[in-house]
Amino acid sequence: MQPTTQDIECDILVLGGGLGGCAAAIRAARQGHKVCLTEANPWLGGQLTAQGVSALDEHQYIEHAGTTALYSELREQIRNRYRERYQLSDKALAAPFFNPGDNWGNHLCCEPRAALAALLSMLLPQIEAGRLQIFYHAHLLSAELTGTRINTVTVAQPDFTRQLRFHAAYYLDATELGDLLPLLESPGAHDTPSQQTDGPHPTAHLTFSYPFAVDFRPNEKHTIPTPPDYAYNREHQPYTPSMHYGEHEQSNTLFTPVEGLPGPLWTYRRILAAEQFAPGQVAGDVSLVHWAGTTLGEGNLIDADPETRIALLQRAKNLSLGLLYWLQTEAPRDDGQGCGYPELRLRPDIMGTSDGLSQTPYTCQSRHIIALRPLDEQSLRGSSDTDPRAAFFADSIGIGHLPSDKHGNTTPLTANSTKAFQIPLSALIPTTIDNMLPACKNLGISHPLSGLFRPHPIEWNLGEAAATLASFCLKNNAKPQTVVTNETLLQTFQIQLLQQGVPIHWYTDLPTDHPAFASAQLLAIKNLWPGEANHLHFNPDQLLSDDEVNKHLQIAEINADGTPPLSRGELARLIAGQRFGLNAQWELPGG
Repeated sequence: MQPTTQDIECDILVLGGGLGGCAAAIRAARQGHKVCLTEANPWLGGQLTAQGVSALDEHQYIEHAGTTALYSELREQIRNRYRERYQLSDKALAAPFFNPGDNWGNHLCCEPRAALAALLSMLLPQIEAGRLQIFYHAHLLSAELTGTRINTVTVAQPDFTRQLRFHAAYYLDATELGDLLPLLESPGAHDTPSQQTDGPHPTAHLTFSYPFAVDFRPNEKHTIPTPPDYAYNREHQPYTPSMHYGEHEQSNTLFTPVEGLPGPLWTYRRILAAEQFAPGQVAGDVSLVHWAGTTLGEGNLIDADPETRIALLQRAKNLSLGLLYWLQTEAPRDDGQGCGYPELRLRPDIMGTSDGLSQTPYTCQSRHIIALRPLDEQSLRGSSDTDPRAAFFADSIGIGHLPSDKHGNTTPLTANSTKAFQIPLSALIPTTIDNMLPACKNLGISHPLSGLFRPHPIEWNLGEAAATLASFCLKNNAKPQTVVTNETLLQTFQIQLLQQGVPIHWYTDLPTDHPAFASAQLLAIKNLWPGEANHLHFNPDQLLSDDEVNKHLQIAEINADGTPPLSRGELARLIAGQRFGLNAQWELPGG
């Protein structure tokens, strides 16, 4: 039967409903645009929901600074899901920052469904306002181009019996593997890890995995049947409670604390802790198993043909189920009394699947655009070993900070220490397509940096920035390539990001709602008041001497005789207001 085709027009089409895609859709719709969002799976949220990684991978400053206001809103919405549904314990109420999982590996953990509900609560107002449409079970089919512009993108849904042909002004690729890029028949539209030469392993690719959740049922037996390939996986993975990180190995236990370690594996990525809730509210703890033992390093999902991809996915599922079986039958018990924890129960309800594994695999790698200014480890490193900030980018559109994890097929899990870094706009601009932008981890970076751009807040930042750029270009009749090269347009765009609460320079003591946030950020980007070379603080409340005030005014070329005593934050607002017309009393758009 010939599939039916429906034509749909919108301002911005977001392909992929992961974190980057959701951030892009919310931001573009709040800007007043007509937005369409497509997703191949039944759940939006990507790594946070369908991929099962609901232990948010964040830096140590996340509760105060270092992320966008919109991402902080998501975190608060997640917490609100539990506040509205449960009665919290005194311990949880007394904590400065409520964490439903009360774990030691992350600042915030939750059940995937709670994260999904939080995302939907942010998307729903845009749907009700008629600005956003969501299309589930939508699989990319084709793209039609004329010269350097995409005319249409076609997806199929469901079961390929109906096709949707989208006509948009801008197309944002937020798919997990950069699936729009190979459909663009334009030289240099994208590359894959195997095409890159940065570093000693040009054929390397990242691992992928199927996380799962378990609870512990004393005096019960929940051992699963022996999974396929178990003997092979047990010997080659290997399955172990130890945590390998580069050349170091941490010998851990499942439940008993070990001296010198933050806690046992059970609480490492615990996503639900009974002690965070009043008695009787929660039946027991639930822990996320997303360890090295679940990660498959054989095969390449990106370059695989459909048959090979199906086989690889099944191989990864067997690997994860094998780890569970090993924990239930062979893992050394903490008390030394035999082996195995048959009390561990797989929780399919947590992941929303029949087999108990995540709905889709957690993937770190993606195809990448060929960008105006691609990033590699050298360009990100910076000039000074003592400066806590990485390389300075005057076209910054966001920030990030995490170890550069390398989950590779050619090396074990490693982590190189990285500095607090900026995300340059030029790494988001394709060289050959005018109206397409990456909105996920598919920006123009080299393979070794892939692990650096996959954490939850960074992926969100990328999607939000891409949508803001598309909106900016539509409202100013400009091309993305022009914004990055035109100083006036770039400055105006960066001010818009700051007014939305998107940090573009690293300060750990300037939350997005601080009166001096936008001013201090802008002055740093314009190199009128750069950050200190030995710390990440701005110290906005610190009073300045008359000489210090005059020094900064002279640098900014501002005459202000008789200036009263000012703090650093107050002076930053004064300078930014006079030099750039920045409204010191800016507000976050509520949308």
